Amino acid sequence: MSDGPKKDTLTVRDNRTGQEYEIEVTDGHIRAADLKQIRVADGDPLATYDPGFVNTASCRSAVTYIDGEAGILEYRGYPIEQLAENSSYLEVAYLLLNGELPNQQQLDAWVDRVTNHTFVHENVKTLMTSFRYDAHPMGMLQSSVGALSTFYPEAIDFTDPANRELQITRMIAKMPTLGAWAFRHSQGKPYVYPDNDLSYAENFLAMLFKMSEPKYEADPRLVKALEILFILHADHEQNCSANAVRSVGSSGVDPYSAVAAGIGALYGPLHGGANEAVLRMLRRIGSVDNIPDFIEGVKGGKERLMGFGHRVYKNYDPRAKIIKKATDEVFEVTGVNPLLKIAQELEKIALEDEYFVKRKLYPNVDFYSGLIYEALQFPPEMFTVLFAIPRTSGWLAQWQEMVNDPDNKIARPKQVYVGERTRDYVPMSQR
Repeated sequence: MSDGPKKDTLTVRDNRTGQEYEIEVTDGHIRAADLKQIRVADGDPLATYDPGFVNTASCRSAVTYIDGEAGILEYRGYPIEQLAENSSYLEVAYLLLNGELPNQQQLDAWVDRVTNHTFVHENVKTLMTSFRYDAHPMGMLQSSVGALSTFYPEAIDFTDPANRELQITRMIAKMPTLGAWAFRHSQGKPYVYPDNDLSYAENFLAMLFKMSEPKYEADPRLVKALEILFILHADHEQNCSANAVRSVGSSGVDPYSAVAAGIGALYGPLHGGANEAVLRMLRRIGSVDNIPDFIEGVKGGKERLMGFGHRVYKNYDPRAKIIKKATDEVFEVTGVNPLLKIAQELEKIALEDEYFVKRKLYPNVDFYSGLIYEALQFPPEMFTVLFAIPRTSGWLAQWQEMVNDPDNKIARPKQVYVGERTRDYVPMSQR
């Protein structure tokens, strides 16, 4: 080993040729483009093959930090536990978008701007009423958010900071309205307009559940629980939907279209539908007495343990700990979900059983969130909508960071071609 001065570089030896290459290491990463100096057999530059971006960084970001091994989640450097305990969702949204917590004057101005943009154009209402009676709320949300780009065509000029801020404010303000209307549509109930005397979470609950009462008054414990859920779901680094927003946004499209792409990604059951899968699992187990047989089924590959394990976290998901505490207050109002005992016993066994401990299968955010959503009388098809509304602030923070990034390029990954080559066309009569 050399005793010379250390360099922030990586020396790569090509054993086919014996040639060595020196590649710079920055922030613990190398640039994939630096590998192009290494040539493969046919003369093409060397590239990495990484389906699902398992070990490939697509951007440099200062929005969200995750340490999966230690179970740490931070927004702009602030631990998620402190934000969930002390902040409101709109305060966290401001933090994600601006990089710093607001002072009181800044927060008041931000809340006022959002509150004044909660209404949507009546033609959007007409669009939503045209959906089938049984249309999925998430499909309605995706369509209506994408349609907003036609109501605000000036949004395409995202290089203007003031215009960009206006579109961001509009989208965060209108998402609860669109989400609540999608819910009311699926219930066959008339749409409820925003009440700007209420807070962000209170207004959302009013648009969801208000009937004939002159003024809807939500239980403060439910409002607090919803605020916590919104904070926990606000951002989660470069997940599938954030990557979709960045990828589509890299084309220079308006933010409404980019966020609609994120909603489309979240619509997928592998991303936004995990908490619904947890409820199906708990119902299938049916009783605490059936858990031992279910656990044996999991170990034998006959059953799947939903709500445990995470692509990033190899420790207890910090969001799951916070949600677990929030269930107590929610069930004080709604009554205890009978599935809770099954969930608690299942968690206890999984955390103690060597089979699961060895595989680092800890509860994730989806394990308890579905129980809360169900207690609040949401049907499973609304779960992803409840995810998308708070995640909008994270998507927009990621989008804003991307458009300001001097390294940003239109997303265009390489491929490894494995198909046929140089084939001659065969006339129809000879096939």
